[in-house]
This record gives sequence, C-alpha cells and structure tokens, in this order.
Amino acid sequence: MEKVELTWLSHSCFKIEALGKTILIDPFITDNPKAEVKADDLEPDIIAVTHGHSDHFGDTVSIAKRTSCTVVCIHEISQYLKQKGIVTSGMNIGGNIEVEGIRFIMTDARHSSSIDESGWSFDGGKAAGFIIEIGDVSIYHAGDTSLFGDMELISKLYRPDVAILPIGGRYTMDPKDAALAVQMLRPKIAIPMHYNTFDLIAQDPNVFVNNIKSASDIDVKILEIGGSIIL
Repeated sequence: MEKVELTWLSHSCFKIEALGKTILIDPFITDNPKAEVKADDLEPDIIAVTHGHSDHFGDTVSIAKRTSCTVVCIHEISQYLKQKGIVTSGMNIGGNIEVEGIRFIMTDARHSSSIDESGWSFDGGKAAGFIIEIGDVSIYHAGDTSLFGDMELISKLYRPDVAILPIGGRYTMDPKDAALAVQMLRPKIAIPMHYNTFDLIAQDPNVFVNNIKSASDIDVKILEIGGSIIL
C-alpha cells in the first residue's frame, strides 16, 4: 500500500504527500496568524481549493504562478484563475477528475463562496468539499460547511478512511454538529480543522473528541500545527 502522509498547516490548510506528489488544500498561509510556514516554501504539484473565501483561497494565485502547479477547483474559480494564466482543472459538485494519478471528487458543502480582489467581489460558484482518493486511501476534506444529511450518502459512496471537518462554529459546524457528522460519515479517523485561528471561531477540540468517543470507536486525531499522520 502506498504511504500517504497528511500534515495540518493550520486552519483548513492540509498538505498531502503521496505517489511522489504534494497536494495542498486551501493554502491560507500569508495572512494566517497561526501559520508556521511561508507560502514561498511550499512546492505543491496540485492545489485543491474548496471555495473562494480568502481564508481558503489564500495564497493560491502566488503559489500556482511560482510553481506552475495545477489548481483543482469549481468551474467559476477555474475561469477566474485561467485569466491569470494559471493551470486549472475545473469541475463541479458530483464530478470527478484524475490529476497526477490522484482522483478528486467534488462533494456538496453548505456554505457561501466569493472571491474578493481590490475592493471587488467575484462569483466563486458553490462552496464544496473533496474526496481525494490515493490508491486505497480515501480522504474527505469537508471544506466550510454546516451539517447536512447527505454526509450519509458521502459515506455510502466513498467510504472515507479519514474525515477532516470544520468545528469553529459561527460560519461552519461547531464541535457537537461535527461529532454528529462523524457518526454519519463513519471514517476510521476524524480530524478537526477550522478552529482557533481567530477569536470568532475559538473552540475546544476536546468537545469534539468527547462527543465522538461517547458513542464510537472512531480514532480522533487532534493535530498540532505542523503535525502529521501516516495513513
């Protein structure tokens, strides 16, 4: 089985290393008060963007221009990036594509999306999540979302080994809702994200852990910033 290394770079930004490739999800680095890396130090082959909000879209443009990597994203963001000369692989909810031997399936998310630039706001299409399939390993990154019933369908269709879920509340699920999402998704491993970056999304991740542990044997990993797990 191919080794897959998953690293949390803070907020919703994760790095996946597998098959000799590096995937970066939601590269919000430069304006991220919790980030411990610099955008210029990241060398992804692929960037996956869940939606256009600045705390997810982040450094996508600068990193993609510097590295000539492919950006996997929803159609509207793809069109925006193409105007900047960036290589994209656009898709939409329910679609799936293969890039560099890695399969990306775009899932629904219940959230908004826009791209803000120089005082203007552009249509970011729908917010989304991703199932990322690398060999036998399936990773679900939910993006920003509320709890929704079709998480059970995501479980049935894709059987994610890992579920990465927002717990910050206010703009997304809180820890209790995210714990219920875990019960619906039934992954082997659950990882919280999108919390404690700013005061507005301050949360205790142990609330998430305790709500899962009371009703499940699912392995919950609270990663430190820069922390990794091998799948």
